[in-house]
Amino acid sequence: MKKVYLDSAATTQIRDEVIDRMSTVMKDNFGNPSSTHSYGRSSKTLVEQARKTVASWLNVSASEIIFTSGGTEADNLVLNSAVRDLGVRRIITSRIEHHAVLYTVEQLQRSFGIEVRYVKLDEKGNVFLDDLEHLLAASEEKTLVSLMHVNNEIGNKIDLKKVAEICKTNNALFHSDTVQSVGHYQLDLKEIPIDFLAASAHKFHGPKGVGFAFIRKNSGLKPLIFGGEQERGHRAGTEGVHNIVGLEEAIEISYNNLEKEKAEVLALKKHFIETLKAEIPGVKFNGNCEDPESSTYTLINICLPVSSEKALMLLFQLDLKGIACSKGSACQSGSSKESHVLSAFLAEEDLVKPSIRFSFSKYNTKEEMDYVVQVLKEFIEA
Repeated sequence: MKKVYLDSAATTQIRDEVIDRMSTVMKDNFGNPSSTHSYGRSSKTLVEQARKTVASWLNVSASEIIFTSGGTEADNLVLNSAVRDLGVRRIITSRIEHHAVLYTVEQLQRSFGIEVRYVKLDEKGNVFLDDLEHLLAASEEKTLVSLMHVNNEIGNKIDLKKVAEICKTNNALFHSDTVQSVGHYQLDLKEIPIDFLAASAHKFHGPKGVGFAFIRKNSGLKPLIFGGEQERGHRAGTEGVHNIVGLEEAIEISYNNLEKEKAEVLALKKHFIETLKAEIPGVKFNGNCEDPESSTYTLINICLPVSSEKALMLLFQLDLKGIACSKGSACQSGSSKESHVLSAFLAEEDLVKPSIRFSFSKYNTKEEMDYVVQVLKEFIEA
């Protein structure tokens, strides 16, 4: 059976170079980084070198990079500590954020009584920056804004620098979930006055179970996990040296090959869109995903002209044909609920039709795009 992986927004294939580097570290550098003997010092050196590497790509200080288990932990660390330790009494976010943000904000509202406001969206799921400015001006409460850079379901991008500047002008803290953009877009955090961001290695061809938080120097954030002084006191627990080195290797390769691989993947996306339009009349593109300027080059989200009854079998049929894709975030794949992202802006007539996310990487080919379109066409016409 032909197998096609088009779910890279859920997780990416690990690069061979990353696996090789991690394997070497697991064999040769097994010491605890907190130990003072040579085995420990060897591991500690690798962790600190990885921290410097990540910091250099973001143009920040190494002390501002805190390794975590992934983007979800990084989001939780920032949001919880902002309320608990920094005196934030108000959070402004959107209804299309990842649940790592939305569920955390809801819990903070229940536990601490903070005010939560949701910025308005247009018919394609774009944030109204005028509304953000209005919300910021409407209260003098200490506020944190949390808006993701690239949406994980529809691919919409926000102008990170512009949002950061709006927040700075209004004396608000700004946090962004950049899980879908780190490793895919160059972010100069000297130029972008953001306070906090979250990233995850497995979204840019690194290992699962490791990511990092960028925490602007002197922010005052305190740890979410206690028990030791690792990660400059921000995160207790013995560091997974092999995973951290894997993250380093993945981010190095991604950024060193960024323009070449971006062009290749964008060409695949454009070919897929053109072929879908030619072969499947009535196909719609959710959000901005059809526009390469206002969406990421790594995914599309399409609404197919299929009845709700027939839609129930779509993902199953695609899987039988060896095609891996999703109806939304992988974190919600076990849920029968419709996408909270699409529900926030899509018309009711389109919500009842099946929407599918296809996400790409350097490992995909045009032949695979053509195969997927043919399978979709046969399913719709059957």
